Amino acid sequence: MVNKIVGWLVLVPLCGLLIAFALANRHLVVVNLNPFVAPMDNTAPGYGIPLFVVLYIVLLIGVLLGGTASWFAQAPHRRRERHWRREAQHLSQELDALRKSSGEVRKGPMADVDDLLELR
Repeated sequence: MVNKIVGWLVLVPLCGLLIAFALANRHLVVVNLNPFVAPMDNTAPGYGIPLFVVLYIVLLIGVLLGGTASWFAQAPHRRRERHWRREAQHLSQELDALRKSSGEVRKGPMADVDDLLELR
């Protein structure tokens, strides 16, 4: 609940600032994709785009690149997590097989936890 309140307290003002920024920067800027043309050459072909659109696109590209970089950086952690999850599943199946072979009957869904904590 606190996370939602903090989220709203941060996101609502941030959205308001982004909207105010967009309204204040509606003038057109020339975006030229040719890096070899002189910047002051007015005859160079280009595209007139509002300044806030250019900045929002750059912001979006930065967020996407940052997310991709963190996804790749977390790959070893995800690999280890998959390994340990498979190991836990294998050990659980082995425990169930041993219990069946010894004739022990599980008494509920939390029997493994109870056994580990030695509550019985």
